[in-house]
Amino acid sequence: MIQTIVEMFSYGFIVRAFIVGTLVSLCAALLGVTLVLKRYSMIGDGLSHVGFGALAIAASLNLAPLQVAVPVIIIAAFLLLRLSEKSKIRGDAAIAIISSTALAIGVVCVSISGVNTDLNSYLFGSILATTNADAIMCAILALIVIVIFVLFYNKIFAVTFDETFSKATGLKTGVYNTVIALLTALTIVIGMRIMGTLLISALIIFPALSSMRVCKRFKAVIICSGVLSLICFFVGMYASYTMDTPTGASVVIVNAVVFVIFWLIEVINARVRKHN
Repeated sequence: MIQTIVEMFSYGFIVRAFIVGTLVSLCAALLGVTLVLKRYSMIGDGLSHVGFGALAIAASLNLAPLQVAVPVIIIAAFLLLRLSEKSKIRGDAAIAIISSTALAIGVVCVSISGVNTDLNSYLFGSILATTNADAIMCAILALIVIVIFVLFYNKIFAVTFDETFSKATGLKTGVYNTVIALLTALTIVIGMRIMGTLLISALIIFPALSSMRVCKRFKAVIICSGVLSLICFFVGMYASYTMDTPTGASVVIVNAVVFVIFWLIEVINARVRKHN
């Protein structure tokens, strides 16, 4: 196994993918807990569909994919937040409107232009698609996400658990909800290369849900989610290398298996407590 790992990291593209994937996994785990608790976990899925639309347009116009996707997804995140808060369109309905429209635009662009090779790697993820420029850009964005989350941790905690009370105490909840939306948008952008637009939302949801099965305190859930996400990414990447399977799908499957294990642990612990 050790020899296989050494061999795996002898390839430059795998090293790049590992660095980006590690940062993406950490960002997704940090934000996933907040999004799940706020019952907004599907925002990742919605923004990933927006990302597909942006990438399709960029490919059709022969533009740099990530440079187009970053502002488009950020704008979509703000629009999604505004639709949810300021209109009668709430939560999942707002996500459905934006994601389905963006997906339709992407499909039409692909159909008209005939470009699909690069988009397939964005849909399902590809470690081969991670260039040096992508890795540098993704690393910068990931570090921005992590730093902002740490700086505003207490405010995000307050908005996550009791937004109404936080607003009553004078906290600008709208500002911090916008920060959460911005961080989520950046995480989606940096995760599209490794996980693909169709799978990145799983990286946000699974570690948080798994951690909540065994941890009850917010900070404990955050830490456990981050550790689980990193472990699952490495195991998934190792499985992808040894079995020649898609990286993104392998990581998601590992996360799903871990979730089932933690769910069983929760069930067993509950029965033991009940028996005692």
